[in-house]
This record gives sequence, structure tokens and C-alpha cells, in this order.
Amino acid sequence: MTSKRDVLKVGTNELELVDFRILKEENGEVYEGIYGINVSKVREIIKYPKLTELPGVPDFIEGIFDLRGVVIPVVDLAKWMGIKVPENLNIQPRVIIAEFNNVLIGFVVHEAKRIRRINWNDIEPASFVSGHGVLDKSKITGVTRIENNEVLLILDLESVVEELGFYQPEIDADIKVESFSGMALILDDSATARKIVKDAMAKMGFTVIEAKDGKEGLEKLEELYNIYGDQVKNELKIIVSDVEMPLMDGFHFAARVKDDPRFNEIPIVFNSSISDHFSEQRGKDAGGEGYLVKFDANTFYTEVAKIVRSHIKN
Repeated sequence: MTSKRDVLKVGTNELELVDFRILKEENGEVYEGIYGINVSKVREIIKYPKLTELPGVPDFIEGIFDLRGVVIPVVDLAKWMGIKVPENLNIQPRVIIAEFNNVLIGFVVHEAKRIRRINWNDIEPASFVSGHGVLDKSKITGVTRIENNEVLLILDLESVVEELGFYQPEIDADIKVESFSGMALILDDSATARKIVKDAMAKMGFTVIEAKDGKEGLEKLEELYNIYGDQVKNELKIIVSDVEMPLMDGFHFAARVKDDPRFNEIPIVFNSSISDHFSEQRGKDAGGEGYLVKFDANTFYTEVAKIVRSHIKN
């Protein structure tokens, strides 16, 4: 049953995507790949700028440019995905300027089409082979059907962030890592991000349980309740959840947890690459005790330890 919290604070479990296209050539034929990125991460879409090349970087980095005083790296998504682009394309590529972890990155696309509003229930985890060749599913977080029975792929652009070295998974030597007992449940559809968080929680002494989305997260909670009963709130010390996930997003998941008296005392921390203030406020409205931007180890350890200590005292 949908609660008042679900309706008023979490909305309709929907997201808005910028629909963009990348052309690819296979067996002499040209196909249009359809992709999406969360509107919350997009700052603007610009014409292809004049770039300064950088030596010694991965070949998918086209270069850098200055946008109103900010130096921005530009990633060729076709190269990153291993897509063969048709020669002599008569198009003017665009660059989507997106913000991850408070860092701006440009992504080269062939066309930015429109904005789509899609329910997370209609987005499935990536576990398929595309109709025109195989695309590495580690680079995809979800798929959804659109008109004409075509498939839109939601890219795991956090993998680019990690490859560029913007994550800081190592803690500074002067910060003491506290040791806790008990379990931690982590939710993230990105295998890359899930591993980083799992490693961090394990360093803090937690036994880590993983889920790929909010729906699976609720199933894991039910399994734990079947084992521990009402003591589950003492055994499970914290939940760390991504926001963007297929089937059920992090906000919707949190609202469901906080509406359930069996689990509502367990603290929830959101750990997201979306760094806008609106998302942080939505996290609070959904019942989260914290909102972190992926991934700075120093901040992560400090904030998680503080929230767990508070939970243990209460």
C-alpha cells in the first residue's frame, strides 16, 4: 500500500532522462544507439568546443577546454564504449556537460534528442545482448523500452569517473578508522560503486550485505527479519543506498523502510553521484539520516561513523 510519505515526499518513483544518440557502424550498416543520462546530472548541452589535447591519457579522453573559468575534461562516449563510428558523419556533435561528485565532465554525443520522464519500475537491470552486437553490460545500469519497441540504455557513467581517478577510495593517514560490529546493507546498481562502498564498510568492521536496487534491498531486509526478528534493528547498524537504481530508486526505498516499524530505526545514508541541493533535500524528506556525494573516503568514514554511533546510543 502506498503511504502518505511515498506520495508527498518521494513522488512517483520517476526520473527524467536526457535522451541522446550515438551512431555506430556494423557490417556496413549504420545504426542509431539510444542512451540516457539523469537530468539531475546535466548542467548544459553545448556545441563541440575547441579542445586542448592531453598526453598520456586514455584514448577516450578527447582533451580539455575552459568553460567560464572551469577546466573540463571531454570524454568520447563512442570510444569509451568501443563503438565503431561511421566515417564522414555529416553531423555537428554536441557535448553534454554533466556533474558527478562535484566535478564537471563533458561527454561527446552525436545528437541530444529530448527529455523523457520514466518510472523506475519500467527500467530493468542490464542483463541482455543488444540487437546489433554486444555492448559491455558493465557500462550499463539499466534499460527501458520506448516508442516503436526500441531500447534506451542508461549508461554507468560513474565508471568513467572512477577511470579518471576522481574517486578517493583511500583514507588519509591522520584519520582514525573506527571499528564496529554488526551488519551493513548497501544498495547500488553500479558494480564499481558497490565494490568501493563494500571495501570501505568492511574496513570499519561491518559484515556487508549487497543489493542492486531498492526492490532487492527490501527483500534483503525481509530475509534479515526472518532470521533476527525484532532484533534486526540491533544487528543491522546502517543502510547505505544509492539514489539512481532500476525498479525502485533510493528515495522510494528509504520511504518504504521508514514507514515499516520493523526497520524504521535503522539509519539510512544516501551515497550518490548527484550533488545538487534538491536531491539532498529529497533524501532528508525520504527519511535519510545523511546524504553523501560519491566518493571521498575521508568524508564517508567520518559521516558513517557518526551516524552509527548515534544509532548505537539510541
